[in-house]
Amino acid sequence: MRVLVSGASVAGPVLAYWLTRYGHEVTVVERSPVLRKTGGHAVDLFKPAMDISERMGVLPRIEALATGTTRLTYLREGTRKPISADVTKLFAAASDRHVEVMRDDLSEIYYDATRADVEYVFGDSITSIGDEVGFEAGAPRRFDLVIGADGLHSNVRRLVFGEVDKTFVGAYLAVLSVPRELGVPGEMTGHIGPGRTAAVYGARHLDDARAVFLFRSPELSYHHRDVARQKELLREAFAGQHREVDSWLEHLDGDGAFYFDSITQLREDTWTRGRVALVGDAAYCPGPAIGGSTSLAVLGAYVLAGELASGSDHEAAFARYENEMRDIVHRSRAFALGVAKTLIPATRLGVWALARGAQLLTSLPSWVVRPVAKLNSKGVRMHDSMRVKDYERQGAGVPAP
Repeated sequence: MRVLVSGASVAGPVLAYWLTRYGHEVTVVERSPVLRKTGGHAVDLFKPAMDISERMGVLPRIEALATGTTRLTYLREGTRKPISADVTKLFAAASDRHVEVMRDDLSEIYYDATRADVEYVFGDSITSIGDEVGFEAGAPRRFDLVIGADGLHSNVRRLVFGEVDKTFVGAYLAVLSVPRELGVPGEMTGHIGPGRTAAVYGARHLDDARAVFLFRSPELSYHHRDVARQKELLREAFAGQHREVDSWLEHLDGDGAFYFDSITQLREDTWTRGRVALVGDAAYCPGPAIGGSTSLAVLGAYVLAGELASGSDHEAAFARYENEMRDIVHRSRAFALGVAKTLIPATRLGVWALARGAQLLTSLPSWVVRPVAKLNSKGVRMHDSMRVKDYERQGAGVPAP
């Protein structure tokens, strides 16, 4: 089949890899004129996504570009003594296999794994989907299937599904590129208070550091492409938190990369219509930074490709894809709502409880933390509970040589 994929971030290239491996002809269209380097934040790959990446042959490169963060150090508003926690123990509780990597690096790794076998069209986007697919810049073309892997603000979803059910979690995420010397490789340092958290971190291979901001707010009025308004809102949210945070925000006036978005869940349970399907954040975003959306996107792309390669028509394959993903999507949504309340506590008592809980957990030996955590597959171990089927062993498609 000839398959068009919209979006070249994470889900798009992973889907393209597996579809090509199963013998399909794939084109990926991306609105950005080049592979996106948006100053993206660090993302987590849990065991299922790491297993899939290993099957793709890219895991060594991902691990080589891991951020290497091992420690969190935070100062609570109104206090002078910082608190610290061991990140390695926190993630050991959550997953048997985990890596933190910059989203930009991950996107580039998946792209490099596919660009020799996949047609990439940058600087264009889909305008209509009918017998032919219309584009802003290119001539109309025919495809058997169209897949939207174009994120929370998916263009494909808007064209085919219209308005869908969304839940605003009540918080916002922003990431800002700051000078490299402000971040210490291996450590995230920051400030936390009721309703807002700001931190900075670096990695040995980065030319800059990243400041990340999470804050609670009623839903704000702005366009998702209005960067000037987003920066204004961020300044207002963190005014007066700490002079160090003020110094990070001074770099909003520079030309460094910047990201800002609401933490919003998509609540629809149907991600296919006719010959169009959605995958990753375009389909079932549980909420940026809180629901393991990157690992979910990798798994979803792998499952969609596997089901399409498992025989029968695309409608049956789409139905199996939705059935395979529905339970883990539901659990990811529920998990994300809990994480949002925990990571951005609304009260001083909540801030104290978060800090104290992290300290207590990391003070325990690893041989105690991991077995206790494994008893709860719907909580911190939810990500590792995602099932990774071996589609090739089940006879899916014919692997490309």
